[in-house]
Amino acid sequence: MALIDAGLRGALISLLALVIFVLLPQRRPQRHTVLVRLAVALSASLIVQTLSASPWVEQQLSCRPQAPGIGISLGSAVLFWLFARAVFEDEFRLQLWHGVLWAAVVLWGATVCQWGAWGPGWVLMRAIPIVFALLGLAAVVGPWQVDLIESRRQLRGLVVGGGAVYGVVQVALRLGSSDGRLSELGALTDVGLLLLLTALIAGRLLVPRALGLGAQSEPPAAPLLPAAPQVDDPQDQRVAVALAEFMGTQRGYAQEGLSLAGLAERLATPEYRLRRVINQHLGHRNFNAYVNGLRLTEAKRRLADPQQRGLPVLSIALDVGFGSIGPFNRAFKAETGVTPTEFRQQALADS
Repeated sequence: MALIDAGLRGALISLLALVIFVLLPQRRPQRHTVLVRLAVALSASLIVQTLSASPWVEQQLSCRPQAPGIGISLGSAVLFWLFARAVFEDEFRLQLWHGVLWAAVVLWGATVCQWGAWGPGWVLMRAIPIVFALLGLAAVVGPWQVDLIESRRQLRGLVVGGGAVYGVVQVALRLGSSDGRLSELGALTDVGLLLLLTALIAGRLLVPRALGLGAQSEPPAAPLLPAAPQVDDPQDQRVAVALAEFMGTQRGYAQEGLSLAGLAERLATPEYRLRRVINQHLGHRNFNAYVNGLRLTEAKRRLADPQQRGLPVLSIALDVGFGSIGPFNRAFKAETGVTPTEFRQQALADS
């Protein structure tokens, strides 16, 4: 069993090293830079975890030499959560507090030798992987319905579902041990699951067309004006024409609470076909961003119209489909860099 364990750990370390080697020199769009950095950091952290969780290290070394590896291994849970967000949230950006949180978790894990067995510190260390596994699941479930990239939708269950299951199993194996160390069978199970999950993800990573984990190459974003594109597939073309009619003449985007499922039902088409038209032929990655883009386009036109200078901003926000002024102001400033009132003042002054 020891030889099998060593072989699996060697294979896992080699695979993680290959992922790092392939990712580092890649030229990539700016949007994928954060994703690649997190993938490299997570892979390096998992290499340390693979070594520090081996039966020989846990059984032959005293606590203090193991402490740095334990801290870095615990920090993998934070990196996994950030990695999941970078994969599935187009607007995700690393913040300073993300780094502070990771460092705090690593330092906490590195002080393991100061705690008594089964004390509060030990309990918190076991809780951290579960908490961040659940946060990873939230990153997957939250935007699932509005994600328009089919390959990324399929990857959600693999990356975060599999990662969350691994995190829970890892904690369960240690909780089942009297001293918190993995048995030989537990260690073998741990490294086997991690190798399987890493191999599945790396299988998508290490293909020439990959622009990051499951993020397919996308067409340039089309103008937000709801015009029907020319599509080769007759059924897709029918959906594109119906979508342009509903979003243009009928101002379908102004319906508050408009969802992808509701729109697919309104157009009498399967959701997957509607996602494909909006993503591959209109160039949008997220349904909510697509709809809000249409709303903001009309809002900017009306705010710049001298004949509507007396119309309150709130009335315009509600009329274009926003449920309240708060989300409208935030979306407008994120899009233009100014508030709706400032935009109106500038536009009317220029006119």
